[in-house]
Amino acid sequence: MATVLGVNGVFHDPAAAVVADGVIRAAAEEERFTRRKHGKTPVPFSTWELPEQAIAWCLAEAGVDVDAIDAVAYSYSPDLAREVGHDVTTDDWESLRSLFVQRAPRFLRTVLPGLDPAVVRFVPHHRAHAASSYLAAPYGDCATMVVDGRGERGSFLAGRVRDGDLDVLSTVDLPHSLGLMYETATEHLGFRRSSDEYKVMALAAYGEPAHLDTLRELVRVDGGAFTTAPIDWSRFAPPGRGEDGWTRADADLAASVQRRLEEALLELAGWLHDVTGEHALTMAGGVALNCVANTRIAEESPFDAVWVQPAAGDAGTALGAALHVAHELGDTVTPMTTAALGRAWDDDAVAAALEVADVPYTRPADLAAAVADVLAADGLVAWVQGRSEWGPRALGHRSLLANPARAENLVRLNDVKGREQFRPVAPMVLAERAAEIFEGPLPSPYMLFTHRVKPEWRDRIPAVVHVDGTARIQTVDARDQPLLAAMLRALEARTGVPVCVNTSLNTGGRPMVDSPRDASSASAPARSTRWRSVAVWFAADRSSRRPPSGTRHDHGTVVRGRGADDRTPAGPSAAPRVDRALLGAGPGGGGGRRRPPRRAAATRRESLRRRCGGDRGA
Repeated sequence: MATVLGVNGVFHDPAAAVVADGVIRAAAEEERFTRRKHGKTPVPFSTWELPEQAIAWCLAEAGVDVDAIDAVAYSYSPDLAREVGHDVTTDDWESLRSLFVQRAPRFLRTVLPGLDPAVVRFVPHHRAHAASSYLAAPYGDCATMVVDGRGERGSFLAGRVRDGDLDVLSTVDLPHSLGLMYETATEHLGFRRSSDEYKVMALAAYGEPAHLDTLRELVRVDGGAFTTAPIDWSRFAPPGRGEDGWTRADADLAASVQRRLEEALLELAGWLHDVTGEHALTMAGGVALNCVANTRIAEESPFDAVWVQPAAGDAGTALGAALHVAHELGDTVTPMTTAALGRAWDDDAVAAALEVADVPYTRPADLAAAVADVLAADGLVAWVQGRSEWGPRALGHRSLLANPARAENLVRLNDVKGREQFRPVAPMVLAERAAEIFEGPLPSPYMLFTHRVKPEWRDRIPAVVHVDGTARIQTVDARDQPLLAAMLRALEARTGVPVCVNTSLNTGGRPMVDSPRDASSASAPARSTRWRSVAVWFAADRSSRRPPSGTRHDHGTVVRGRGADDRTPAGPSAAPRVDRALLGAGPGGGGGRRRPPRRAAATRRESLRRRCGGDRGA
């Protein structure tokens, strides 16, 4: 029985995780504490920076002292990295990165006084990614595939798993990289690389893969390997302006890059199935966050099942490294059953945060019904319940909710969050109702696949239908999230629609909120008109399942303001028993009609459709 601390700190998304006796006890990204998106800039000079606050919290949550740590699993191996030369400035300072990694045990000792540096174990980057999928997945034997920008020297790993042991069947060395290919296209289109690739995926739906034949020549797959030639993106489109605007040429380039990525991944998955014969595929690496590509693999590859690590990016290597070492030390690893692995607060802490922020609160008798009332009246709801999510997707723990039946809510939410108008928002739906409305891989609890919205539902939930007729859904299982399920049922009783808009509770360029202070500061103290229509709720859901990681209670949040009805529902509760709930009144006050969306914003959204020839999903 071992206690393992996992740490990711080399590139971006620094994070920590604790696995004790084979069970995931806690996992958190540093950005949730520092409020800096992605934690740090992925340059060699930042390699020494460790996720100090995430480490401290994970250990505290698991009840582990420094002297009880059996191993620290660091998700990068200096043995595989470039050798440290006499001049650390060569090769874009890559030797400096290697030097800092070699010194990681010493850096860790400064963060954890008393730590024996000998307990630090280096886990190769792609093995850590792989372990985060195959050891966390609900399978025994399986195939696994890792695709990202880069690790120590490579960008791809594929293998077979038997009894928790990985047999590596193929790797691809740099400079060939599907992830870096996508990153450089992202940068050319005017977005931030190693961060905004999901925006390119969204933009692709507005274009045609006009350059696909050329990209097929430049990006070639041969069995379980591939090559990526240097690409001059300017031959396809001028440098883009990113969030300041885009052109049809930008959309066509995004569509071409996206389509070639999908094709390459399908070819690699097909080869892996041929050589392993496994029925299940697990995936990790930053490219595995591309839910459009994931869907094609799930539907078109020979694999019967596909499971993707919710924190598929570099943050997930902290968990994967810890699981890998726990397995090496002889523990039987328990599969991951929830992404709710972060922080939660008790009632006193929530109340204190609301009082400091000067946000009044009440305790409705039926929280699910009260939230449904706000949504049915076209209010926005910032829902913060229980432990925060592990990974970049909002899964009903730190979510911004809205009524999907109003098309203008897409423009409204993108304005509220300061996002580009071409970006979609996602729906959540009860797991048992999903197949009535959506076609695609089900269930989808971690929002890692896209689904086709059935034609008869597109006009009923227009706010969550992307221009190509798809939606990236989250299925809600009442056994895992009873309060959220009760809210969805209450919303359907009021609107006839068993779907709710679910987008991350943050503003553009900022991490998702994590603490009650974060949530309250997103509404009451910020007197911005953007947030005046939002209402915030904090709820204690005693009946939701959670991993055995302490005795804190689960909590959650929503905001009430303009456009939200101020009634407190009476009568028996249809939701699971909620014996403590806090309702925060937002800066707009209660009651009143919400101001209609700005005409210019609605016009911008419509212009996107006209620019690309109407609704491509029709």
